[in-house]
Amino acid sequence: MPIQTRDLVLVHTSDVHVDEDYTASLFDGDGNGGLRLVLESARALNADLVLLCGDTFECNRLSSKVLAQSADLLAKAGRPVVILPGNHDPVMEDSVFHKGRLHDIENVSVIGLTHEMSVEFPHLDLEVWGRAHRHYGDMDPLAHVPPKRALWTIAMAHGHYEPVPDRSTHVRASWLIGEEEIAATGADYLALGHWNRPVQVKGGSVPAYYSGSPDHARTVNVVRLKADRTVEVSRAPLMSRAPLDLPQTTADLSPADRL
Repeated sequence: MPIQTRDLVLVHTSDVHVDEDYTASLFDGDGNGGLRLVLESARALNADLVLLCGDTFECNRLSSKVLAQSADLLAKAGRPVVILPGNHDPVMEDSVFHKGRLHDIENVSVIGLTHEMSVEFPHLDLEVWGRAHRHYGDMDPLAHVPPKRALWTIAMAHGHYEPVPDRSTHVRASWLIGEEEIAATGADYLALGHWNRPVQVKGGSVPAYYSGSPDHARTVNVVRLKADRTVEVSRAPLMSRAPLDLPQTTADLSPADRL
């Protein structure tokens, strides 16, 4: 096992929504504008790893042109990138991950495609795991927790947090995530996606954070896995080194911000 002599830095974001419509309109016609800024921020922060926690793409019906641009940005990221497919971009037979041939990019891991559930980084003594959305129906983002096999375990989940989820009703497809389920992961950090605003949620001793989407939050989450075995979470403006304090509870957000 390698001996950790420095902090490891992870950049976590979600809901980038690469598209040819709404996101493109925010970035002067560049549907990859949000993704571009996230990867530039990861480079500025000298991140060891980038986590894209669901809905990287708006849908599975994007053009080959915009997907080629995405693939080029990811290939030039200069660091490993782990992508968890979400409810907008489930990893189906005709998904953007197949059409854009993202599985052929050496530094990119797509959970549910290049890796079933877990991605290991032996040189960092770190494992990232998650359950990909594979269809548009209901699913359990934190089912089947794997055993801990590395010094650092990072979990990813794309869904809607409810402290005590009621799974008996299905008013809408929420892919529910509960407090007890978060605690049961035993992860050193849980990267969450599906909410547009950044916020920490409760999960026992597990640090569990939504990053928010780049276009709403204008930040990325910065996770420092420190050599003394502590975890430090902050937020950095896109393309900046300056950290911000993360909001601590869901009380910071209105319900409309959480979808």
